[in-house]
Amino acid sequence: MSALVHEKPNQSRFRKILDWCRARIKGESESEFACCCDAEIERMAKDIRMSASELRAAARRAPNSADLLPRRMAALDLDPDEVSRIETAAFRDLQRVCTFCKSHRRCARDFVRNAPIEAWERYCPNADTLAALNAMPWQSRGEW
Repeated sequence: MSALVHEKPNQSRFRKILDWCRARIKGESESEFACCCDAEIERMAKDIRMSASELRAAARRAPNSADLLPRRMAALDLDPDEVSRIETAAFRDLQRVCTFCKSHRRCARDFVRNAPIEAWERYCPNADTLAALNAMPWQSRGEW
């Protein structure tokens, strides 16, 4: 876990742990993750409010599985850094949901097509959370 200290400072704890786990599962040090005891995996999962099985499943996903989230937020003029700082739990949940989303390809196609918000709101499992966050006043938008 010492590798987490050297990550980007504005990277969320969720992303740091997930990246570390992916490196252990898919990378050259695959056995390092396998050597973690169940208690250590449970602790990491608890840190990001997931179950150990969810953490293992998320680590097996592609590294870019939640990369569309910042783009989705930008489309709503939401600053991911501000949201992660002020609404930490909500942001972590957005990342988790986006990581497991079954509509990743559809979402990416909608970005290419510049689809209106109404198009992705119908299938995006984060749509309600994003709408609630969008309704809040944000300093980055000069609303307070």
